[in-house]
Amino acid sequence: MFFISSRKSRSTLGLKEKCAICSQEIKLPFKPMKEWGIEGTLCGDCYSKKIHEFYPGDHVRVNKHLD
Repeated sequence: MFFISSRKSRSTLGLKEKCAICSQEIKLPFKPMKEWGIEGTLCGDCYSKKIHEFYPGDHVRVNKHLD
């Protein structure tokens, strides 16, 4: 029996990713759309705001009163 090691063996356990816009800790990551020109991942709040900014109209936003 043999094992193949991965070059990506660096452990990310315990590391928290930060939002590319607000720098808060991300609980559920979202990928920005290409036309937004944002590198990195977004938190749910920033993703929701960007959706509303780029695609105006009727969107249901959870916890909008917290903005």
